[in-house]
Amino acid sequence: MSKGKVSAFLGGVAIGSAVGTVVGLLAAPRSGRETRKVIKKSAQALPEIAEDVSSSVQLQADRFSETTLSNWDETLNRLKSAIAAGIEASRIETANLEEKPESSSNHDYRS
Repeated sequence: MSKGKVSAFLGGVAIGSAVGTVVGLLAAPRSGRETRKVIKKSAQALPEIAEDVSSSVQLQADRFSETTLSNWDETLNRLKSAIAAGIEASRIETANLEEKPESSSNHDYRS
């Protein structure tokens, strides 16, 4: 998942949770006074929830960055190995071509 997708997902979870809580509180069979107390407590908890979501998003972004860097390093090492193998194969082929005698079609066999 990309960093933007993770952030959007977690933001959606937070918003969905908040909306669900409010709807649940309003639909609950409580008196208005009790409902207002619960809503007030929930509103007071929102900054903490937002901080938790923010920390979670940051943690996921850091993990994503570490994974991406690790994958990049592995890819770079494989590419270096492939290039080195190609250079070595080219060197060997060049040496083999230089060692071969000229083809027999260039020789004059008349004696």
